[in-house]
Amino acid sequence: TVDTPAEIIVHDDASTDASLQLLRERYPQVALIASNANVGFCVANNRMVAQAQGEFVLLLNNDAALAPDALATLLREAGQQQPRGILALPQYDWASGALVDRGCLLDPFYNPVPNTDPQRRDVAMVIGACLWIPRALWHELGGFPEWFESIGEDLYLCCRARLAGYPVQVPAASGYRHRQGASFGGNRADARGLSTTYRRRRLSERNKTYALIVCTPAPLLWLLLPLHLVALSIEGAVLSLLRRDVRLWREVYAGVWRALWAQRRQLRALRKAIQSTRRTTS
Repeated sequence: TVDTPAEIIVHDDASTDASLQLLRERYPQVALIASNANVGFCVANNRMVAQAQGEFVLLLNNDAALAPDALATLLREAGQQQPRGILALPQYDWASGALVDRGCLLDPFYNPVPNTDPQRRDVAMVIGACLWIPRALWHELGGFPEWFESIGEDLYLCCRARLAGYPVQVPAASGYRHRQGASFGGNRADARGLSTTYRRRRLSERNKTYALIVCTPAPLLWLLLPLHLVALSIEGAVLSLLRRDVRLWREVYAGVWRALWAQRRQLRALRKAIQSTRRTTS
C-alpha cells in the first residue's frame, strides 16, 4: 500500500453479467466508463487515460493481480527514472506461480523474447496487462492507435517510447500474477502446446507487422520488411497445408496482407511522425 492518493477507473465493454451493478454497489469510489459495445483494448485504455487525473497511469488487466508492495515499488522506481519512462513488474503465472518474464527483448522481426534475468532492468517491451507510464508521456506518445484494436499495442507503445529516448524498465522487486489470455482468449500454455484463436493470431501477426513498419528506421526496414513478409507467407502456407486448414490462411495470414493495404495511409502517416521525432535507433 502507499499513502499517495489514487483513482481507479474501470472500462466495461458491454458486459452481460452483473459486473456493473456489483462495482457500483460494493465499490462506489471506482469511476466507471460503461460502453454499449466491446470497443477493444486500445479504445478502452485511451478513454480511461483521457479521464485520469494522476501524474502516473497504471494499465492493469482484469485478469491480473498486483503484489501487496507493487504500487509502492512502481512509485519508488518512477522517482528514480531519468527520464521518466515506462515501467512494469515481473510477471508470474496465476495458476502455477512460475515466473513468466521480467519484460521482453525483441528479435529483429519484433518477436518478443521473455527476459528472466533479474539483473537486466532495461528491456525492449512490457505487456499491457501491467504497464506504468507518466500520464504526460502517454499523451506525448499519442496513446494506443485505435486501429490496432487489441494485441501488440504494448509492443508499439514501448518501441515508440524507446525511439523517443524514454526507458522501458522492469525492476527486480515485487510482481503481479496474470491469468494469461483469460481476458481475450488464447496465449495459454496447455498439455497440447500454446492455445490461441484465429482472431488473436491474426491481430498478433498484423499488429507486430504494423509496429515493424512504423518503428524500424530506414534503410533497415527495407531489408527486414520483405524478409518478414516472405517468412510470414511461407509459414502460413505450410501450416495451412499441414493442418488442412484453409481458414487459418484466409483469416490469419492473408488477413495481414489485406490489412496492410487497407491501412497503408495510416501506417505511412504514423511512420513519418515517429521517424521525424526519434532520438535513438533502438
